[in-house]
Amino acid sequence: MEIIQTEAAPAAIGPYSQALKYNGLVYTSGQIALTAEGQLVERDIKKQTHQVLTNLQNVLAEANSSLERVIKATIYLENMEDFGVVNVIYAEYFGEHKPARSTVAVKTLPKNVLVEIDVIAASDDVINM
Repeated sequence: MEIIQTEAAPAAIGPYSQALKYNGLVYTSGQIALTAEGQLVERDIKKQTHQVLTNLQNVLAEANSSLERVIKATIYLENMEDFGVVNVIYAEYFGEHKPARSTVAVKTLPKNVLVEIDVIAASDDVINM
């Protein structure tokens, strides 16, 4: 098992890793709208979604993976009315690649953000993806 840590994404705000790689798979922790320097992005669903997906790109890159190798994504939304906006931005980042996905409405997210996303992806260590 390999702990994944990059300065290109925010440090964990608790006792966990940004991601772990095991048997060629990368399991990310949920990313929220913090910059790599730990600054919270303003409370705007578009800006927060872009930051979250940028963070995921950076964590995956550190693990020799990418959004194109995501197998499963889970999106947590404070307000399900934001689903359409998040979906459009998500599609911009994933392009033609369409991993399995769940979207869940939650009462509250860390630091009162509007969106959190975690993914499971294949690393470059896996052949036949």
